Amino acid sequence: MNPDLRSKTALVTGGTGAIGRAVCAALAEAGASVVAVCLPSDLEAADALLAQWRDAGLPITVRAFDVSDADQAASALARLAADAGPIDIVVNCAGITRDAPLRRMTAQQWQQVLGVNLDSLFNVTQPLIDGMCQRGWGRVVNISSVNGQKGQFGQTNYAASKAGVHGFTMALAQEVARKGVTVNTVAPGYIDSPMIDAVPEAIRADILKGIPAGRYGHPADIAAAVAFLCSDAASYITGAQLPVNGGMYMSA
Repeated sequence: MNPDLRSKTALVTGGTGAIGRAVCAALAEAGASVVAVCLPSDLEAADALLAQWRDAGLPITVRAFDVSDADQAASALARLAADAGPIDIVVNCAGITRDAPLRRMTAQQWQQVLGVNLDSLFNVTQPLIDGMCQRGWGRVVNISSVNGQKGQFGQTNYAASKAGVHGFTMALAQEVARKGVTVNTVAPGYIDSPMIDAVPEAIRADILKGIPAGRYGHPADIAAAVAFLCSDAASYITGAQLPVNGGMYMSA
């Protein structure tokens, strides 16, 4: 069943990253009008993406603001509401890494990762959730990580932030379930992207050995899961964490 999101407007943070751009395309292909959020410093690179999306006939626009800055996010979302109308779908996809063993991790590395990966969920979702509840329909999908489930050496900041993502999901899901709004988490495994390309080759080989599916995931694998959770077919799923990791980590 293909999701039908015609008449819906979606906001995707981290919308020009490897996973974010695939999510934007999947939601647009399902009929949604999509707003991809990127940092102001990424606008030049976003222009090339916009041209590709335009050539493909996909209704995707770009807005630039820092999702880790509460005031900046609130102002940008207010302007967006005035220009584009209500937001029906939020996909919190923005994420960064600043890896280091805890004994050598700086406070700045900790705060940067928590700010983008976790604080942004509040900064972006809180201004929009009441409108979804009032309209009686909404979807929030938060992107976590397999390393938020199992931990990873050198990633206390990243693993803590991504574990927190699903805690946010479960709590908010309970608050809005009776209002026709679902809140879910997608937890990707290792995805073929610039992030994994930056890992030394020997470590990448070890990672691949631990994936039963025998390959890294594709951004489209994550996008398909997000599109499903945004559809009416998933209206009875809320507070869930959907692992998309090729069997790398399995839990009861």
